[in-house]
Amino acid sequence: MKQTNFVSPEELTIQDGFTSRVLRMNAAYTAQSGENRRAYVDCYGCQQNEADAEILHGLLRRMGYQDAENEHDADVVLINTCAIREHAEARVLGNIGALSHDKRRRPDMIIGVCGCMPQQPHMSEKLKKSFPYVDLVFGTHAVYKLPELLYTALTEKKRVFSTENSDGRIAEGLPVVRREREKAWVSIMYGCNNFCTYCVVPYVRGRERSRDPERVLDEVRGLVSNGYRDITLLGQNVNSYGNDRENGMRFPELLRRIDAIDGDYVIRFMTSHPKDATPELIDVIASSRHCAHGIHLPVQSGSDRILKLMNRRYTVGKYLELIDYARAHIPDLVITSDIIVGFPGETEEDFQETLDLIEYVRYDSLFTFLYSPRVGTPAASMEDPATLEEKQARFNRLLEAQNRISRQIHEGYIGKTLRLRLDDLKPCPGYALSARTDGGRLVHVDAPESLRRTVADVFIERASTYALFGKVTESGT
Repeated sequence: MKQTNFVSPEELTIQDGFTSRVLRMNAAYTAQSGENRRAYVDCYGCQQNEADAEILHGLLRRMGYQDAENEHDADVVLINTCAIREHAEARVLGNIGALSHDKRRRPDMIIGVCGCMPQQPHMSEKLKKSFPYVDLVFGTHAVYKLPELLYTALTEKKRVFSTENSDGRIAEGLPVVRREREKAWVSIMYGCNNFCTYCVVPYVRGRERSRDPERVLDEVRGLVSNGYRDITLLGQNVNSYGNDRENGMRFPELLRRIDAIDGDYVIRFMTSHPKDATPELIDVIASSRHCAHGIHLPVQSGSDRILKLMNRRYTVGKYLELIDYARAHIPDLVITSDIIVGFPGETEEDFQETLDLIEYVRYDSLFTFLYSPRVGTPAASMEDPATLEEKQARFNRLLEAQNRISRQIHEGYIGKTLRLRLDDLKPCPGYALSARTDGGRLVHVDAPESLRRTVADVFIERASTYALFGKVTESGT
């Protein structure tokens, strides 16, 4: 077993030195011009990317940068990228291309591209050759080195690349600027060892490595004491937490220890790999005070043959055993999942087995995707005889089936009263606020904005495929 590798205190001290140098440069600029230098972080992709963006934001603020309203007004722009699907990459490249106009207008502007995309060698090369106005390119393993990389770009006036391939390390103690006042992401581990044949994550985020449990517990305690009420534990596979550490605490025990922290909060986690989800995990959720009764358990396919080609390392039978156990022990459990349609070699029979599975499980909602080949993954070279038209037709049938199920489940809430925290503003006509149920369902609420960040009884009046709609009862808060 490989012990998790951490960035040393000495290395972090070196980065602190670069932080001080950039801070002095920015202070001198402000003294001379009367203006503050500003930075903007544009983020794409998963919750882990969002958490990384909060660290990037924290590092920039520590270096003296104020927040810019948008990328066009910023002195430093960092684009934190996603590589999971081709569409995401195309969108990012288009937005990087649009920044060329800003660069011509303000040549001293620093444009940086970071995250998962540049961690892929072919994308790093593309950025180098096709986007010469990009000054700074670094991958997921170099986030903690931003002060050094940015200082080099500013002082040496040359392009800086840091996309070395490695298993990754953990850097503790980095500053975080959280985007919301009551919701927080807490990364408990990084990377992935599963090597699903369609996925680039192990290549761009490295091997699994878990944070020290006491560090995680201290972070959650701090968040709770500072008023955070909705905390999500993050990992490419949270169920594997601790597997990389000799005699390390495993995820169910970590969850149990977090649940023991006193306070008014709910704890969520994502994402769970079915092969590592256990009855013990379900038991912890069922007996907890703070764990949300919701779990995201990506199945990807209802065909054992396709699951084997995907290297998912579980069968439909084993998956359904866990679902049945969870439903028996947590009757109100909200279950969501991911499904890929059109994986190479998928037949009509394979797809029908997927439809049969969702009819059996009756997911509350699904994240559905057409298969997108990723360079360097085994699936990208697999024989794929199905046409795009066939795949799209299957995709549409899947959506139709799941939308029907979601609406039926939501309609079962009509006439019920739910105790909810009204903590979001959403642009839904006629509904000033929104909330999430314990299981994560979206509820649009007819209530005055003055009730934001309070707890109220909400009577559910109607439902749609994607949300519930209600009003605060006369008893109010």
